[in-house]
Amino acid sequence: MMTRNRRDGVRAVAVAAAGILLAGCGNAATQAGEDPEPKPSASVRQAGGTADPSGTQDPSGTQDPKEPQESGEPGALPSAYEFTPDPARVPKTAAEARRLTRNAALGEDDWTAGMVRHTPYESGGTWPVLADSCVWSRTALPAGVLDTFTRRIDIPAQDGKGRVQGAVTVTVHETVEGADREIKDTVQESFRCPAQELGSGQRLSGLMSLQFDPKDVRNADASLFEAGKYTGPGSGGTQDYVWTKSRIGPVTTAVSVKGAQGYENADLLRIAAEGGAKVLYRVELELK
Repeated sequence: MMTRNRRDGVRAVAVAAAGILLAGCGNAATQAGEDPEPKPSASVRQAGGTADPSGTQDPSGTQDPKEPQESGEPGALPSAYEFTPDPARVPKTAAEARRLTRNAALGEDDWTAGMVRHTPYESGGTWPVLADSCVWSRTALPAGVLDTFTRRIDIPAQDGKGRVQGAVTVTVHETVEGADREIKDTVQESFRCPAQELGSGQRLSGLMSLQFDPKDVRNADASLFEAGKYTGPGSGGTQDYVWTKSRIGPVTTAVSVKGAQGYENADLLRIAAEGGAKVLYRVELELK
């Protein structure tokens, strides 16, 4: 059973994360050179789009009353998430899923300026499993998962700061229920294993995970946040670690950021928020 101190810690971290991860990450899509949709959903707005190029309300007065209301401010989020995938665009086969995961996953030029490829850069087609020993391993994709794909992208060491390691994963399930189960299982893993071995001398500790209340999520159907500490080769000691996972229909996205010397937790949250908003935007483009 989780202690009161740990529950309070989860709440405190979640509140801090929500302020950055759920309130938007500025003009992420605009920075990436992407054109917003005429009537973008919440993920597009969080990634920098607006319903009108001027950032104002629909001047025609014909806005669908079912559409989330705009605040009129650039990058503002609506009061609810109402994007619905086009059934014809939802992958039904492994080949279709692989096409979506590759198109949606961020590359080094897509996340934030100056990022570079990690080595290894890409991996896919296997499933992570957390054993009772709290050591991660990989197996074949389980039934119900069409594809999963990861790209690893870093902020190189510079200006006296260490190397930040980022990763983006996109997974396609056969059903919404399967994707939702992945979200729920992830929350339980941090409580079962607050310390985890990633392999190759990498270790996470002090993990805290919390699924956001659906009413607070405005750029996906569901989202969770996880934070803790990271140590590993080249980390320069114990560093902060943040991780987010979200779901749009049967597709989940995950963004992790391993800190480095010279970076505060707030820096990592902003990096994760920018990557998270952009990959959700790209998933929507694949599904609309």
